[in-house]
Amino acid sequence: MCGIAGYCGAGLHRQEAEALLAAMSATIAHRGPDEAGIHVTDDVGLAHRRLSIVDLADGQQPMTSADGQLHITYNGEIFNHVELRRDLESRGHRFRTSSDTEVILHLYDELGPDCVAQLNGDFAFAIHDARRKRLFLARDRMGVRPLYHTWRQGRFHFASEIKALLTVPGMEARLDPFALDQIFTLWAPIPPRTAFEGVSELPPAHWMIVENGATRTQRYWDLNFSDVRHDRTEAELAEETRALLEDATRIRLRADVEVGTYLSGGLDSSIIAALAKRMAPAGLTSFAVTFSDPAFDESAFQNEMVRALDTEHHTVDCDMDEIATVFPEVIRHTEQPILRTGPAPLYRLSGLVRSKGIKAVLSGEGADEVFAGYDIFKEARIRRFCARQPGSQLRPHLFRRIYPYLSNLKRQTPDYLAAFFGVASDDLNDPLFSHRPRMRSTSGTKLFFSDALKATLGDYDAADELAATLPDAFSEWHPLHQAQYLETRFLLPGYILSSQGDRMAMAHGIETRFPFLDHRLVMHAAQTPANIKLKGLREKHLLREAMRDVVPPQIADRPKQPYRAPEASAFTDHAQAYVEEAFAKTALEENGNFHVEKTARLYNKSRLNSFTGFRDNAAFVGILSTQLWSQQFARPVRITDQPLAVRA
Repeated sequence: MCGIAGYCGAGLHRQEAEALLAAMSATIAHRGPDEAGIHVTDDVGLAHRRLSIVDLADGQQPMTSADGQLHITYNGEIFNHVELRRDLESRGHRFRTSSDTEVILHLYDELGPDCVAQLNGDFAFAIHDARRKRLFLARDRMGVRPLYHTWRQGRFHFASEIKALLTVPGMEARLDPFALDQIFTLWAPIPPRTAFEGVSELPPAHWMIVENGATRTQRYWDLNFSDVRHDRTEAELAEETRALLEDATRIRLRADVEVGTYLSGGLDSSIIAALAKRMAPAGLTSFAVTFSDPAFDESAFQNEMVRALDTEHHTVDCDMDEIATVFPEVIRHTEQPILRTGPAPLYRLSGLVRSKGIKAVLSGEGADEVFAGYDIFKEARIRRFCARQPGSQLRPHLFRRIYPYLSNLKRQTPDYLAAFFGVASDDLNDPLFSHRPRMRSTSGTKLFFSDALKATLGDYDAADELAATLPDAFSEWHPLHQAQYLETRFLLPGYILSSQGDRMAMAHGIETRFPFLDHRLVMHAAQTPANIKLKGLREKHLLREAMRDVVPPQIADRPKQPYRAPEASAFTDHAQAYVEEAFAKTALEENGNFHVEKTARLYNKSRLNSFTGFRDNAAFVGILSTQLWSQQFARPVRITDQPLAVRA
């Protein structure tokens, strides 16, 4: 895994080009601490930071094709590169290295943009095609690896992280108010929008061509629930699920370095760890976060799996002190405001992994989206059930069953539950039906927006913009599949794989691999009938049945407990000076995004440890992270150039 950057466009002398690439590369050195290199021609420059995992000796980048006409800078892994190489060699291709990078070059040489359809992996790359005088960029299907771009002074610039783009002359970091509204509604911006005005994200499953001063973007894959198959038994589906997941895990263990695994104690990571242990005869190293607060801690289940698998296990304990300490650094890496503290423990976890000499780890992330494991899927089913008898006093009690870990919800009356989760007759046709309660709850944080920000936003509605992006066939899908699409195509890449995933891991030069996000498995699950994934209120039914003998019964039958970290209600107890500075009246007035008096009252509540629920916590984290974002990015970026190897 690596970091990439570059530009396309004339007007730079070679010395200027090399200085620009050096500056861009230096900001993302954490992504590739092992090696660095650049490639410069008359109108294209490519930079690369390498985290060496495959072909340690010969995988340096940017890499050039044998004829000198193609040059690539690439972030990611192509897990089926062995099979692709074998197929290419059978057609006469000859390789100089054993790296997956060279496989991409040969595929592009033969297929052009269609090469991406052959790739099974997590990737973001740019290829300078000298023959056609164009730059080709592509990003993986699920959005595991990031890629951002902007135009400045007639030149196109791209990078793995936005901080690299801020080194481009003429760039200024300005917060996009509509992106902020999207974050405070949906938890993440809707691509291609980012938190930075004038900076765009290449969406997942898209490629882009930069040619003749213009760009052309195309989607090459999408999650499709239109072809659900009903001609297979549950046993047949379970068998295919198992075979696909086993192969997805097998190819993600390919590396020239040791691959470890995360082991949270939940079903998903336990399955991946168990499969990996069978395929790693030399042993397996596992990692986990523990919490001193039993409401969040899963160490008992982690230890159960460690005993069952006999892994070399390492843990990092995380409480509010640690979260508060690392939070500014977390925001530097997320590059966008966030509403939860969840990324902070994962930042510390990746630091632990790095300290043990491991560069790559497997993760169980993605199973909840792919196999319908989240509570929000069950919640939507119950809401539809309640809509059939809106006056029922019994049906609202079902909401307590799906949220046993939310103590406040247990105390609510049936009338409150019915009102909060309630459904009007018109709501059943709402394309965002499954996610409306979450959006309403999250949007409450916008109470703290300043009058000026509200005036800028006018009648803008982030949920309406999200609905406008949905595919034409969306309304024809089963309600569960609609909910899965929303979760998988937006929250997963926008927050889970970004703020909690790539950014926290790569901050310490750690590559995370996700077997559940192998596109073959994702498509198989999309073609599976809804009632086999969510059977009644039993989440991930198909996955549980497919993998029942792989993990101990107490793990296989364990109800879903979502990953959560301690909330921000006690942030100010930990005497972090930056918190007081961020909530100071002068700082709030300078940035102008939040209502000073309302925010002051929220800050005082935090000092009294009297937050009442999700809205207060989310608003506090959202405001704090936005203020930190402004402090860290809306100022000149200071770069220390590092020497780079030039590949002409």
